[in-house]
Amino acid sequence: MKQRVATDERPFKTGSTDDSRTSEEEPEAALVVPPDGGWGWVVMISSFCCNFLVDGVILSCGALMPAIKKEFNATEGQVAPINSLLAGFYLLLGPIASALANKYGFRAVTILGSCIAAFGFGISYYAGSPEYLYVTYGIIGGFGVCLIFMPAVLTVGFYFERWRALATGVALCGSGVGVFVMSPFTSNIVEKFGWRYAVLVQAGMMLACILFGLTFRPIEPVHVVAEEETTPVDDEERSKIAAEKLRNMMKLQDRLDTGITMPADMKFQTKATPHTWMGVSNNTRYPTAEEVFRRSSTVINAQQRRSSATAGTIKSNLTKPHYATVSEKDEQEETNTTPEATEPLIGRKSVVRVMSRTDFAQNRRRSSTADLIARPLYREDIFFGASLKRLPEYTSRTSIGYHLAVTHVPSPEDEKEAEKGRCRICPVAVRRALATLLDVSLFKSLTFLILALSGFFTMTGFFVPFVYVQDRAKANHVPQQHIEWLVSSIGMANIVGRLVCGVVSSMPKVSPMWVTNIALTMGGLATMLSNCCFETYFQYGYCVLFGLSVACFAALRSIVVVEYLGLERLTNCFGLFLLFQGLGALIGAPIAGMLFDVTQSYAVSFYVSGGFILLSALMCYPINWISNWEKARAAAKEKAKNTSPETIINKV
Repeated sequence: MKQRVATDERPFKTGSTDDSRTSEEEPEAALVVPPDGGWGWVVMISSFCCNFLVDGVILSCGALMPAIKKEFNATEGQVAPINSLLAGFYLLLGPIASALANKYGFRAVTILGSCIAAFGFGISYYAGSPEYLYVTYGIIGGFGVCLIFMPAVLTVGFYFERWRALATGVALCGSGVGVFVMSPFTSNIVEKFGWRYAVLVQAGMMLACILFGLTFRPIEPVHVVAEEETTPVDDEERSKIAAEKLRNMMKLQDRLDTGITMPADMKFQTKATPHTWMGVSNNTRYPTAEEVFRRSSTVINAQQRRSSATAGTIKSNLTKPHYATVSEKDEQEETNTTPEATEPLIGRKSVVRVMSRTDFAQNRRRSSTADLIARPLYREDIFFGASLKRLPEYTSRTSIGYHLAVTHVPSPEDEKEAEKGRCRICPVAVRRALATLLDVSLFKSLTFLILALSGFFTMTGFFVPFVYVQDRAKANHVPQQHIEWLVSSIGMANIVGRLVCGVVSSMPKVSPMWVTNIALTMGGLATMLSNCCFETYFQYGYCVLFGLSVACFAALRSIVVVEYLGLERLTNCFGLFLLFQGLGALIGAPIAGMLFDVTQSYAVSFYVSGGFILLSALMCYPINWISNWEKARAAAKEKAKNTSPETIINKV
């Protein structure tokens, strides 16, 4: 099913003549509407399993290091990069993994990542030096697990709307469960069989992710169209239409299992600038599906609510091929909009056409580019894992209206590539995703810079406890039966922390930024003070407090970004955040390892690690004031621009 996007020079042509219901003047918007259940629960469980295996392997890697250090007679600083490269590339390559998923889908990228990670871990069995493991276990393995992790996280939000917070929370709890289970499991494997067999077991775990990735099947797209009714509609005919609409809706089941197709003509101008450093503009330069309707000649009064009402009333009731024709006046009554707001639309009709799977496959003139509108990074909320009720964009619209507002349309280059069917080294969908994820214009924002640097310092200290808390406990004579459960206690606290943050995020009066700052402050101080006592339960208490603090950072990150920078910049921010966090993860453990080599004590390493985490919290305390100052300055500039003589003359 083909969706076309108009450019400045070339409007799109209509479809084949057998489609008698279409018109050259009809706007089309195509998007993915989450089924909010059904197969989505299977996807959630598969995502949980992927997070369980990937994070379980990465965060239990500290159990391998003593054995590798002993076999190669290496220093702490020489073996530390093995784990840091794995964790660093796991984050650093996140934009690339997301861009590949945007073009080739979650399923294909997850399967590819499983094969790469299994290959990297598998050939690590033959390592003859730590440097060999840098490449095989760290770089190759890190790239592979990144290709598993990013689709596993993103696909859950693609399948859920109403239950997004719950589904995402459950899926991400796989990380905590993985740490809880995998740390003692890896320690036992290393103790009984050696670290080489342990990496082979990890390779097998990565291969198991192929099975979970197979469940990440794409969602068939929804197409929405509005068409103009030129003949006047009297009250009697309108009543018949309303009655027919009610009968149709009562026949339909509450699911979205099929695609919806509309005419492909969209008469609007693209906002894309000529080129950026990736050769294409980032996502925000392209119009949203809502703007497709706004710029259409068939929708005169294009308020946000008005543009979404037709499709919104039947969002969860589509399953059979039919035509649902709805009077706009009836829609106004159902959505409680004012008569004044909808009066210009009286006498017009909106048509939603539902197409069965058979018709979808037989309609060859559009099927070649059906996947264009299902690309995840063309959505503004793909990285938002909390409840959508926190978003004004969601609460002020009907359901499909929201999806229209957050879904950007494909570019003309997307269409051309799909029509030609040629394979390119770096397709437009990949380059556009990278241009969106790595939007360097964000560096002009002081708020963004503070959040990015805060993430960098957080991740610089994040992995040190996972890698060295057991070695430190052993050096300070903590009983052996308790040592292997220290990292597991971090994982269990991480699960509890994520669940608590899920509840906190649903409270509108609670500031996610303040919760994150307080949590990181406590986590940083606890890490520094954990050197004071090595009683067993004191160390357990520290691990629990640290696990809670990092859980708050991970769970509330997307909410903080939306609160201060807006939903439209969420994807842009997260791409650069992954780079900053990846760099922090890359250098954190090696710094701690080198400090141990110099001092022969883990105390300084934990002081520095806790100091980094504490610094990441302290620098964010004034961010509310800084954000308000930036917004006020931007508003003043906009006001000055609008009141300038040149602008007034141009408007006249």
